[in-house]
Amino acid sequence: MIPGLSLTFGAPLVLAGLLALPVIWWLLKLTPPRPQTETFPPLRILQRILKAEETPSKSPWWLTLLRLILAACVIFALAAPTLNPRESVLSGSGPVVVMIDNGWSSARDWDMTVSTARTVIGQAGESGRPVSLVLTADGPENDATPVEAVTALERLAAATPRPIPVDRLAASERLATALDGETPGSLLFLSDGLDSEASEAAAKIARNLGAGETLVYEPSIEAVIGLTRADNSTDALVVDAVRPSGRSTGYQADLLAVDNQGREIARTLLSFGSGETQAEARFEIPVELRNDIARLQVETPSNAAEVRLVDDAFRRRRVALVSGETADLAQPLLSPLYYISRALEPYADIVRARSADLSVAIPNLLEQRPSVVVLADIGVLPETAREALQTFVENGGYLVRFAGPRLAATTGEDSLVPVRLRSGERQLGGAMSWVEPQTVAAMDADSPFAGIAIPDDVTVSRQVLAEPSVELADRTWASLSDGTPLVTAESVGAGTIVLFHVTAEATWSNLPISGAFVDMLRRIVSLSRAEGGGPAEREGVSQSLPPYRVLSADGRLVAPGPEVEPLETGGTVLVDAAHPPGLYGTEEGYRALNLMGPETTLSPLPDLEWGPNTTAMQYESDDAVDLAPWLLAIALFLFALDALALFLMNGGSARLKSLAMRRGRSSLPNLAVLGLGAALVLAAPSSKAFAQETEAGEASSSSDTPALPDLADMQRAVEATEKTHLAYVLTGDGPTDDLSAAGLSGLSQFIASKTALEPGDPMGVDIETDELAFFPLIYWPIDPATPMPSDEAISRIDAYMKQGGTVLFDVAGNEMTGLSGDSVSPGQMRLREIIGDLDIPPLQPVPADHVLTKSFYILDDFVGRYSGSELWVESLVADSEGELRPARGGDGVSSIMITSNDFASAWAVDDAGLFLYPTASTNPMQREYAYRAGVNIVMYVLTGNYKADQVHVPALLERLGQ
Repeated sequence: MIPGLSLTFGAPLVLAGLLALPVIWWLLKLTPPRPQTETFPPLRILQRILKAEETPSKSPWWLTLLRLILAACVIFALAAPTLNPRESVLSGSGPVVVMIDNGWSSARDWDMTVSTARTVIGQAGESGRPVSLVLTADGPENDATPVEAVTALERLAAATPRPIPVDRLAASERLATALDGETPGSLLFLSDGLDSEASEAAAKIARNLGAGETLVYEPSIEAVIGLTRADNSTDALVVDAVRPSGRSTGYQADLLAVDNQGREIARTLLSFGSGETQAEARFEIPVELRNDIARLQVETPSNAAEVRLVDDAFRRRRVALVSGETADLAQPLLSPLYYISRALEPYADIVRARSADLSVAIPNLLEQRPSVVVLADIGVLPETAREALQTFVENGGYLVRFAGPRLAATTGEDSLVPVRLRSGERQLGGAMSWVEPQTVAAMDADSPFAGIAIPDDVTVSRQVLAEPSVELADRTWASLSDGTPLVTAESVGAGTIVLFHVTAEATWSNLPISGAFVDMLRRIVSLSRAEGGGPAEREGVSQSLPPYRVLSADGRLVAPGPEVEPLETGGTVLVDAAHPPGLYGTEEGYRALNLMGPETTLSPLPDLEWGPNTTAMQYESDDAVDLAPWLLAIALFLFALDALALFLMNGGSARLKSLAMRRGRSSLPNLAVLGLGAALVLAAPSSKAFAQETEAGEASSSSDTPALPDLADMQRAVEATEKTHLAYVLTGDGPTDDLSAAGLSGLSQFIASKTALEPGDPMGVDIETDELAFFPLIYWPIDPATPMPSDEAISRIDAYMKQGGTVLFDVAGNEMTGLSGDSVSPGQMRLREIIGDLDIPPLQPVPADHVLTKSFYILDDFVGRYSGSELWVESLVADSEGELRPARGGDGVSSIMITSNDFASAWAVDDAGLFLYPTASTNPMQREYAYRAGVNIVMYVLTGNYKADQVHVPALLERLGQ
């Protein structure tokens, strides 16, 4: 007897069959193998003729022994032998109650739990005791009525762990109802080792049953962990995890990020320190990879808590920002994009336009597949950009626009605004003004902004107005206290266009510097759809999502069963049998429901009295070994050996040799044919492959050759940047271009003689192809006789102006008395055609306190050859200090100037320095004033509002007491 080993038989009477082994031996001995037969080989017969004839009278001893062992193995297998059987844990009489935790945590040790339950139920069956099987994660369908042990085993075989928390209270109530006052003899509680919400109440019901003995099994929970949160932050994807309290040792596990196809995207280490119940893991991978993640899981998940599903709401949105301002970098606090980017950076990935040319920048941004595109004060869009944005919105994108001077100055229909806008804007002190700034009304319950609180100190002093219409109320997301729309929106195709009727910075309203602005932008971004798609879900709005995929208890995504119900969103959603963790929705978009939330904690099962005589038990590894399958396998192997021995003893080896020899001779020709065919196949395509390789090599070499930069372009770039040059537009008309060159040449000479600046010779630029960024000022004479520039050229000029350049339009004819009106000259008509495609803010004549009037000379008027036209520049914000402020220049240089005083003719000189054209006035100082106007324009373009700040120095010093 080997110490520590024991052997039992389930059917010991079968062992009586061993008494038949001597009879079997005697029968086998009298049954010799069949004599060997051979075909007629004359020589072999002659060879054996001298040998004595031998006929076996009995089987070989080894064959007889083999058959006896085979019979013994079959007899032992039928006797159901078990090595190291478990000892009975049951005592007493009466029904046996087996309560099993089959929630998510039981999946790890489910096989051990079922093995323990099967043993106990088997022991109950041997004693003839009924068994009540109770599953704590099952619902009312779990019948706890005591049944025979065989039926209980069938129910146990059909039981499975559930990916939901256990409900021990409901299970105890079902048990008490099923027993109907009958006292159980034994109660076994096979727990998952974790505490639940109603464990104490369940234990109280179990105590009231009065069981004769109570055994509580608890597994080891050292390796039990749960993923509670996944935060797709700016720097990395952060995953939080918990484990049960009271663990004195550390624990580590590999955490994987997996895509929809089950492919590993990244892995990191999740580490718990000694005594720690919470841990954090970080995936520092690019956002493109993070947005491909479908689930996060432990490397080999053993339960549903070790898997965290993600949906479209998890994926980090990409927001593209485009601004119409030119001074974003110089004055960040005044930039329209400053507050937007600060509000969205913690929640989205910000991408900015790399080119000021909107016809290039916007399509490039859309290629990066943003969820939201934000346009800050952009009025006129190039046709290419407009079409790209229209398609983007129709395909499900969100377009968010902010008002500003440029949008307010836009006239005509605009398909990329949600409502029709009035020309101009309403402001304090204007024609449509308020007595005092307006506050923002509370958000309506059906608005996407519902629930966002607006501080009382948020006011609006200026805005663009929407034309009244029937659908205006339905398209209003937020409004002012007087009912004026503040934010409007319209659904276009699968996407949405949203318009804030104020600027994105604090000039028209202090909304952008409030916390409500952050909440509003974040709500819009959350409504958008990230790449991969998901149902746009509004907070507080209920939706019914059908089950798409659900998690099994061991962490696998499977098809939902008939018991799974649709998920009603809009409120608190609890994980239960009808709503297990999983994905709800459709393949196009779904919502993830996870087992654990950020506040989830895990605790070990407390020491509770489940009965009068409660004994704590530990699950033990099942050392019992059923020997029957092994004995039957040995018997089958011995049977195969017996069959092989008979085959060989009956001449099987000779037959195999003969067959092999015949097949070997016949296969030689076939092998030769196959070898020749293979050689031909390998040799045939060689020339064709060589030709293909040659063509591919030529194509590769030709495509890989880098294009050399144009030498003339390089020389021009060097020349343009060595000195400051004034530029003029090459219109294609020779006399006009010559006049522009002569005029700027004369102005450059005058500047060199009067200031520290020594400009180079003026340079003509072709706005279709030449680089414009080299020049601070471009002079553009407008003549209706010259060809209309292309859309691409207009787009390049618009980009140049947005990048800080200034264009001085000079309309031929000296007939322009204003920019509006029905009676216009041909030159004015051409100007309208050009600037109609430019994104420019409202214009006004140079005010008396504008910095242009003081940038070098003090001027009251800007005359040229003529003096009948005013110089128009970008409108400035009204000065609240009135006459007290000596200069007002805005925060940047006006990107556009318009006149019809024919500056070039007044400045133009020949090679000898003589004036080419007389001035229209007989006043000899007019030409001097024209040159001074040119100097002020150039100094203003080069120095910006520097002079505006300098003229304030005396007042500032006076206020400082110096």
